[in-house]
Amino acid sequence: MIDLRSDTVTRPDEGMRRAMYEAEVGDDVFGEDPTVRELEAEVAALTGKEASLFVPSGTMGNQIGIYLHTSPGDEILVERSSHIFNYESGAGPALSGVQITPIDGVGALMSPDQVDEAVRPGYYWESRVRLLCLENTINKAGGIVVPIERTAALAAAARAKGLALHLDGARIWNASVATGTTESELAAPFDTVSVCLSKGLGAPVGSLICGTSDLIDRAHRRRKQLGGGMRQIGILAAAGLYAIRNNKPRLQEDHANAQLLAEGLQNMGTVSVNLERVHTNIVMFDVAPGKAVEFLGATRKEGVQMVPFGPSTVRATTHLDVDANDIRSALDIIAAVSSRKEFRI
Repeated sequence: MIDLRSDTVTRPDEGMRRAMYEAEVGDDVFGEDPTVRELEAEVAALTGKEASLFVPSGTMGNQIGIYLHTSPGDEILVERSSHIFNYESGAGPALSGVQITPIDGVGALMSPDQVDEAVRPGYYWESRVRLLCLENTINKAGGIVVPIERTAALAAAARAKGLALHLDGARIWNASVATGTTESELAAPFDTVSVCLSKGLGAPVGSLICGTSDLIDRAHRRRKQLGGGMRQIGILAAAGLYAIRNNKPRLQEDHANAQLLAEGLQNMGTVSVNLERVHTNIVMFDVAPGKAVEFLGATRKEGVQMVPFGPSTVRATTHLDVDANDIRSALDIIAAVSSRKEFRI
């Protein structure tokens, strides 16, 4: 089975497993796990922040970020396609008591004017907008990279209104590789940034929330409140260190395979794909109206798994467990299925 559902489906290789087996561990709730401390220091340095905190998931990282910058009854701004708005089970209102205001950007990119207009005048009967959350890369938009100039303009608009900034940088590694920009440059405008180890980097679990030392001190307590205090987790941190040091440099292979896939899809003439929107390791394409789920059932039977991202839209994601030959085989199967009358555009 060629699994293109997500870059979260990867399995640890022998090198990562050995790193996990050999990891020095301690009780992390007591701050005594040396491998966790090493990972947190390394990720803080990579993102250009003073400190970072290991958390079980990207959702927890984002939700801690929201908590750190808001109080119950406050409002946060996000782009409508954001992970925080679509895929975190309404956690912002449930856990931090905030309202989430989605902004309809163009091509999933909001503008500084939209941020300016979304901030309320400040009457006491209004909720207070306190935080702007951005995402890079943008998953639901097909893994597109937010241009650094746009980020800077949005950050300036937010600061002018007194807002804090949080970055959902789950795939910041892909954005860095795609643009040749360091993670610290991409994260510089933000007060906090969450990064994920279990997507393109291939670790089995884990994310980190990064920021100032004071913010991360507060994040420790919030992590505990959310049930994220863990014990001898150096075995997981070791997987993260291995992933950063060994798998980050090879992300360009995933991007090349995504381009190979997108170009092959375009050449079929039976599906629709926008090559200009393929920036990293995610490819979105359309089949016949309303047929995405049925189409995916057919490709799965033939040996290719992907996921629906709308009634007619399919998402395919490349990762370290698929190579160029797998992509070519997947294209043959997709071509055969998409040529059927019921699926053809």
